Parts: sequence; C-alpha cells; structure tokens
Amino acid sequence: MAGSARPLGPSLWLGAAVAVLVLALTLGAFAAVVLRAGAGFAPGPQDWAALRFTLLQATLSAFLSVAIAVPVARAVARRRFPGRGLLITLFGAPFILPVVVAVLGLLAVFGRAGLFNSVTGLFGLPAVSVYGLHGVVIAHVFFNLPLATRIILQGWVSIPSERFRLAASLGFAPRDLRKRLEVPMLREVLPGVTLLIFLVCLTSFSVALILGGGPAATTLELGIYQAFRFDFDLGRAAMLAGLQFMICGVAAALSLAVALPSGIGGGLDRTVERWEGRNVFTLLWDVAVITVAAAFLLLPLAMVVLHGAPYLWGLHASVWQAAIRSLLMAGASTVLTLGAGLALALASLQWGKWVEAIGMLALAASPLVIGTGLFILLFPLADPARLALPLTALINAVMALPFALRILLPELRAIEANYGRLAGSLNLTGSARLRILILPRLRRPLGFTAGLTAALSMGDLGVVALFADPDAATLPMQVFRLMGAYRMEEAAGAALLLLILSLALFWICDRGGRVDAEA
Repeated sequence: MAGSARPLGPSLWLGAAVAVLVLALTLGAFAAVVLRAGAGFAPGPQDWAALRFTLLQATLSAFLSVAIAVPVARAVARRRFPGRGLLITLFGAPFILPVVVAVLGLLAVFGRAGLFNSVTGLFGLPAVSVYGLHGVVIAHVFFNLPLATRIILQGWVSIPSERFRLAASLGFAPRDLRKRLEVPMLREVLPGVTLLIFLVCLTSFSVALILGGGPAATTLELGIYQAFRFDFDLGRAAMLAGLQFMICGVAAALSLAVALPSGIGGGLDRTVERWEGRNVFTLLWDVAVITVAAAFLLLPLAMVVLHGAPYLWGLHASVWQAAIRSLLMAGASTVLTLGAGLALALASLQWGKWVEAIGMLALAASPLVIGTGLFILLFPLADPARLALPLTALINAVMALPFALRILLPELRAIEANYGRLAGSLNLTGSARLRILILPRLRRPLGFTAGLTAALSMGDLGVVALFADPDAATLPMQVFRLMGAYRMEEAAGAALLLLILSLALFWICDRGGRVDAEA
C-alpha cells in the first residue's frame, strides 16, 4: 500500500477530508477563541487562582495515581490467583464509567453520610467533607488508578522471564532485582503514564463541577463553563480556553518525548516465574495491596447499584426521555468515530505519521475549548442551543478519535504486512480491498472502538452543559440536575440507569465485534 494511493483510492481522500475537519475543530476552534479574547483581555486574580488549582490538582492526582499504581501492578504481576483475569478486566471499568455515576458512588463511600465517615465516627473522629481539593483528587485517583495500573502492569509483564531466571541464578536479593530490572522498566514507563494522567486531569470538568466546592476549587475548564454559561463573558471564556489549550499542548508534547529506554532487551516469551515474593511478609503485603485497591475501585460501583435499584422503575418520564436522547447521541458519535477513525487510519498508512498526529490533536484540546470556539463561530449565524445535541455528538466523536487510532492502526499495519503483497498481486483495490481484506479482519478492533466510544459518549457531561436547555437534557445532565435539586433518590435511580446503559452499549458493541470475527 505504501507508495501509491491506488489500493484504497477514494478512502485516502476521505481520510484527508477528515484530517481537515479535525484541524478545523481543534486548531480552528482555538484560533476562534484567541481572536475573540483579543489582545487586551488579561487574566485576573480569579483566573490565576483557577490556573494554580488546575495545576495543583492535576499534579497531585497524577502523582498519587502513579504512586499507588506501582505497588498494585507489582503485586498483580507476581501473583497468580483465581479471578486474576477478571480483576484485571474490572480495573478497566472506571475508564468507561460515566463520571456522574462514579461521583455518586464516591459520595456514598466518602461523603458526609458515607461509609468512610460512618466508620470513623465509631471512633469519635470528626466527619470529613469530600468537597474541595481532596474530593477532586480522590475522584481523579479513582478514575486514573486503573489506567496507571494497567499500563505499568504491561511494563512488568514485558520484562523477559529469562532476566528473572538469571537474577535467581546469580543470587540477586530483592533490592538488586529492583535496581537492575524493575527500576529501568519504571524509568521508561512512569514519565509517560504520569504525564498522560496529568493531561487528563487538566481537562477535567465533571469532577470539578460536582466536587469542586466553590471558587477556591475552580479549574480552568470549570472557569470556562462559568464564564460562558452564567456570565456570558465570551472574552474571559476565550482567554481561559486559549490558556488551557496551550498548557495541554505542552503536556501532550512532553508525554511523547519523556520516556527513556530501559535497556532490558528481549526474551523468548516464556511464562514469568517470580522467586523473590515467596516469603510470608511479601505475600501478605501483596494480598493487602490488591484487596485495598479492589475495594477502592469496586465499592463505589456496588453502592451505586444498592442505592439506585429501589428507585429505578419509578423514574420520571423526563429521565427516560433524556436516556433516549443520550442513546441517540451516543449512536451518532459512534458512527462518526468509526468512519472518521477508519478513514484516518487508512490515510495514515499511505501518507505517514503526520495524519496520525492530526488525529491525536484532540488530546491537546478539551471539549469545552472546542465547544466555546464553535459557539463563537455559530452564534452570529444560528442559535447554538438548537444544535446542542448534534454538536455534542460531533465533539464526542472527535474526542474519541485518539483512542480509535490507537486501537485500529496497529491492526491495519499488521494486515498490510501480512496480506498487502498478496492483495496487490490479485489486483485487489478500492472498495473490494476494503470489503474483502480489511473490514473482516478489523471486526474485533472496530467493535471495541464502537463500545468504547458509545460508553464515553453516553456518560458525557461536558459540551452539552454549555448548550443544552432544560427541555433537551441528556441523561448525565439530568442526573446532575437531580443532584443539584437534592432529589438524591431519583438521582441514584437515574445514575443506575446510566450505568446499565453505558455498560450495555460497551458490551453489545464489543461482543458484536467478536462474534464470528476473522482470526
């Protein structure tokens, strides 16, 4: 396929069109907010406070997520126990969990009347409020600890078993093992995963909106929302959006450049056997670490189910209508992401990594930055509130593109390496090549991409908060409004409905890609 546009023909030009659209929605939106802010609009004390809080919470969240993930990943890597595979799978659940659902679960555990304060109250300790900096950090650790654990666990698994055999034959103590094998791997993995989580926390909106607790705990993303939604101060919103875009761009660039080579080398892919963890103290430590991490991640989900189940079937009609809107929006986002992601991935095979880099631009932009730019561009032409759901579906699709590319591109490269020459010799080009060769072998990754996009779009509480009016709320927005009205029983039932729908969408799409898929 390399060297000629002929094998896929129009698909490549469709990928070019998608790349132009992504540039327009990211850099174009950024340019719109910069021009709208103007040269004379400087940040005020409140804006600098929001910037400091954003950097502080993102730094603390990233540091704690990684610091806790290291012993958890180490314990999982060197232990074999029943249900280990299921536990590793469940570690990925918070990533697709709607934020508003997770926050309700965290409130049930760490809130003023939650389990944590109930236990500490038995010992006469004062109640702890979950709102403010510590609440935001706890929520971010809940979301990002599983991601960090999964990435670091892959690093531990990647150490060849021959290195552990050699270390055992040389009589390495645990301290020597850490120095010679584990620290070099961590030096390669930790900078990248830390910056990735830092970038995710920089653009956090829903967590700060629900748990921020006031002006002293306002992020840049929340400041954009407040300036836009409540004050209608487009100049300040544009200035904050531009500031956030630049910070995220720097963080995204650093995340691609900080990893250091470990120098460990390759192996023969034998099963890793660990000898250094066979003493009783190490066993007890690993069991305790895995148990605490599993409880921290799974207990909030269990509380959402327990609190919401009694109120699920008595929900108001407006909640079910919001659920239908969310399903339609998630379906539209999924279709757009699949089409755009496949087109960009195919174009990247032909034209190189610059196309892939364009698709990854969404990592440097936040949904609110793009939404603010679109509002500025559309406001003179139409009422943006009437376009709330289509715009939200479009922006969610763009934000899911980096994940789609990371899933699809490796599979496409493998297909081209294994079957490209044969397809070329058979003159299999254009739509026939796509239909006969590529799509059957992409069914599994396409299904996973669809499930991930649908679940993330279903739980979005970002752009829709800018535009939506009360009569066009999505299900996450409806849950947030019920919480704001202190109708916590209805909010719990709606949150459980949102959880069920999000997980069902992911399972259906992912399972659909696996049934009768090509090997």
